[in-house]
Formats: sequence, structure tokens, C-alpha cells
Amino acid sequence: MDLDDTLLDYSGGADECWLHACEALAGPAGIEPAGLVAAIGETRRWFWSDPGRHRTERADMLRAWTRITAHALGGLGRADEALAACIAEDFAERRWERMTLFPGVVVTLEALRARGVPLGMVTNGDASHQRRKIERHDLERFFDVIVVEGEMGVGKPEEVVYRYALSKLGVKAEDAWMVGDNLEWDVLAPQRLGLRGIWVDAPGQGLPKSCSVAPHRIIRAFPELLE
Repeated sequence: MDLDDTLLDYSGGADECWLHACEALAGPAGIEPAGLVAAIGETRRWFWSDPGRHRTERADMLRAWTRITAHALGGLGRADEALAACIAEDFAERRWERMTLFPGVVVTLEALRARGVPLGMVTNGDASHQRRKIERHDLERFFDVIVVEGEMGVGKPEEVVYRYALSKLGVKAEDAWMVGDNLEWDVLAPQRLGLRGIWVDAPGQGLPKSCSVAPHRIIRAFPELLE
């Protein structure tokens, strides 16, 4: 199963954290916080839209946030690398304070373990950030294998990642489920290998129009896995 926005509410409050960081640091520098937040929002969408850049930059999230902020400041005619770094660091600390497990995650993992279900976590991203999340929320105790992109050097949706997790769990693809919020990484790619994909649609927005991905199951809350 996936970590961010599946077990852990990673995205919740991100916009608010950017606003508070900009208010704290850009405002005193004479930069209108709301305008900078809007510029950061546009930059974020552009920055993460390129698959190659996404793959490279997610290996160091603080660096990525700094580059996003610097690009936004430059677009406003207020280029300042030092200020960009300070805003990114402030944002990062606010994010850590906001991140929390979704309701029911711990009891569901405990129930799955009690049933003897082998569990694996497959997560993309910065090794230090991902391990900090796992340690902070005491998640390692639930999993027989944890595969972190930053440690393995490759991440979802590469086949080797899922095959490695399956081999460590000692289960066949057709006997396994992948659970996550990303339709490509957590549903489509695993399905190509024979796994069944469960899509976590926490907002309840449903599949995007013209979506070609067909999850075996769609859930909104993690405890639904026990049903």
C-alpha cells in the first residue's frame, strides 16, 4: 500500500501552510502574501506536471519547494534565493505539524495484522522525509516490507518496485492488492502485473472524465478495506 494521501493526510492544509509561510516571511519583505501564494500555486502545477522533473525533484522535497518559491518570486520581479529558501523551510516545518494519519488507519492495520495478512508499503519520494513520516507515526511495526524510492533508487510506476515488494512478502501478484490514491502508480501499473488495484478516493470526486483506469475497488476511508 501507499503512504502519502493513503495512510497519511499529506496534502491536507498545504495551501494554508504556504499562506502562513508567506505571511510570516514575504509580508515583512514588502511582498503581498496572497499574490505570492497564487504565484507559488501556478508554479507548483507547472513544476510537478513534467514526469521527468517530478521523478528527479521529489528525491529532495526541501530543494523542490525552494526552487518553486524562487521561481514564483522571480515571476513577480522579486527574485531572492535566500528568501525563497527561508519560505520553503518555514513551509516545511508547518507541513510537519499538520500531517496526521487518516482516521481509522491504525485500527485497520492492526486488524489486518491480526488476520495474518502480509503487508507491504511502497512509497515514492525523499528517503529522509518518508522515513521520518514512518517513524513519527509508528508505522514500521505493521509492515513486513517497506520500499522507499529514495532508498531503492527507483520508484512507482516501475515494475521492479512492485516485483521486489511481492518477492519480500512471498506472495504472487494475483494474490495481492495495491491500495493507494494515485490512479497510475497504485492502480494501473500494479494491474499490469496482475495485482488488484484499490483506489482511495478520499474526497469522493469519482474517476476523472475519460479515465481509462478501472480500479477493482474504490474506497473513501481506509477502514473500508475490512468490509
